[in-house]
Amino acid sequence: MPNHFPKKSFVSVTEATKKMEHYCAYQERCHYEVVEKLKGMNMIPEAIDKIVGHLIQENYLNEERFAKSYARGKFNIKKWGRNRIVRELQLRQISAFNIKSALKEINDGDYLDTLEELAQKRLDQIRETNIQKRKKKLADYLLYRGWESHLVFEKVNELI
Repeated sequence: MPNHFPKKSFVSVTEATKKMEHYCAYQERCHYEVVEKLKGMNMIPEAIDKIVGHLIQENYLNEERFAKSYARGKFNIKKWGRNRIVRELQLRQISAFNIKSALKEINDGDYLDTLEELAQKRLDQIRETNIQKRKKKLADYLLYRGWESHLVFEKVNELI
């Protein structure tokens, strides 16, 4: 009778360490992502601690560097507001100190320019004729992207 269960492969600590070095070298990672990946490789907690310790010591893993890179990337590429960036970093269990440090990577002038550009672009796409519904659609879009409500409502009232 054939065995329908996949074989559980066991990875040595050395192999797992090498894999994690590549994983972290490819792109910035946070501790949470690395630990989850190691759990997925069926590593025991002692091995996970040892590997994470090694990655930190060898500078493959740096939570502050990750947070700064993440904040810059999500703002510059995805045009996310500070609220969304903070929420996503919190989901990855980044410390409040590192989140604060990461937000300093976003220039205030660029931040407001990006909000203006994003709001204008979205407004041009909204086909709604009712002014209240138009305002709501624009506000909902910007709030979803993580922009602070006081900035959103200021911008919506300015544009419509």
